[in-house]
Amino acid sequence: MAKQAFTNTREEILSLSVSLFAARGFDGVSMRDIAQGVGVAPAGLYHYFSDKEQLCLDAVGYAFKEKVEPLTFFLNGAGDPWGRLEAFITQLTRMLAKEKDFRRLIQWVLLDSNEQRLQSLADRVFRDLFNALRNLAGEVAPGHDPQPLVISMIGLVIYPFETQAVRRFLPGYQLQHEDPKAIARHVVGVLRNGLGGDNEEK
Repeated sequence: MAKQAFTNTREEILSLSVSLFAARGFDGVSMRDIAQGVGVAPAGLYHYFSDKEQLCLDAVGYAFKEKVEPLTFFLNGAGDPWGRLEAFITQLTRMLAKEKDFRRLIQWVLLDSNEQRLQSLADRVFRDLFNALRNLAGEVAPGHDPQPLVISMIGLVIYPFETQAVRRFLPGYQLQHEDPKAIARHVVGVLRNGLGGDNEEK
């Protein structure tokens, strides 16, 4: 079968690089691997990216902007804060269930030990969404420290997918636990029950 032809635009390279970084992580992928995967000579990559570091950062940013940035609509909108948070969690859960490459990419990012790369990702990719979540957290739970609260919110959504392979062997597992709607309802319920009462931090 003939190899698919690419026009080799920067966006196409980023789009196809996401799956490689998602499958192998930063250390498991070389520029030669990426060039072969997208069907270009290695020199073609350096026309757009100075090195693998820049390509990885740009690939994560590209994936994040495409998949998650539209969800900030729910965070920055008007109306009931709990309703906005529930809509965000529901859509994020649905997206994570559907977009396996993006989910694996985020898992690799969370496992990364390179502090400089993590700092760059925090500054260039995650900061705006995190700040939007912090602002909303301040509305739904004004008595709580918003930084760890946002980390907990994100963890509650992501962890069911990170443990997907082993959860089915644990006591009490039901197939319905894989339903994104069920995951979202559970997360929102935990947050409402834990944060909705008179339990302000002192």
